[in-house]
Amino acid sequence: MTETQRLVQPASAVSAVDAIYHRRAVRDYTPQKVGRTSIHALLDAAVYAPTAMHEEPWAFAVIQDKNILNRLSDGAKGLVRSEMQNSDAPQSKHALDLVNKPDFNIFYNASTLIVIYSKLQGSFVVADCWLAAENLMLAACAEGLGTCVIGFAVSALNTPEWKAELEIPAEMTAIAPIIVGMPAGETPTVPRKPPEVIVWR
Repeated sequence: MTETQRLVQPASAVSAVDAIYHRRAVRDYTPQKVGRTSIHALLDAAVYAPTAMHEEPWAFAVIQDKNILNRLSDGAKGLVRSEMQNSDAPQSKHALDLVNKPDFNIFYNASTLIVIYSKLQGSFVVADCWLAAENLMLAACAEGLGTCVIGFAVSALNTPEWKAELEIPAEMTAIAPIIVGMPAGETPTVPRKPPEVIVWR
């Protein structure tokens, strides 16, 4: 299938609006591994995100090795503990409660981690990478896959040690770690507040 055919005839019949309203942060996955074809489709969707000055500052790491994911989870939990232990913020206590559980895996046992890295520095680079992340997550939802952004992993992924192990160039920065997999069950809807419009002239 050519690129034009893929864009004109998407594989899924789910509309963009449907995907927006049905996307969930999934925190429970089956052991089923996401196939290469599906991952490539998600990456293709990601790079169609808007990008300032057409810089396309993103690069992607795909990690499916269970041993690496488990070790990365353990390392990330240690960093979260050291970063949060002296914080008084309410969310810090919740974070510490999670990472102090020996059996807690920050990736919720998902089979796949996709990390969006920035290759460049600039005012809009981080925003561009997050726009790519949203495209990826909506495309995954349309394909029946679950996703969740794992903020706990960011500090670990940006250490020299993990960059060296994953063969990530030192100048790149991990922006959006996203787990992808087959949901183990239904994820309930989380209510949202209505839009707060502060001015409309």
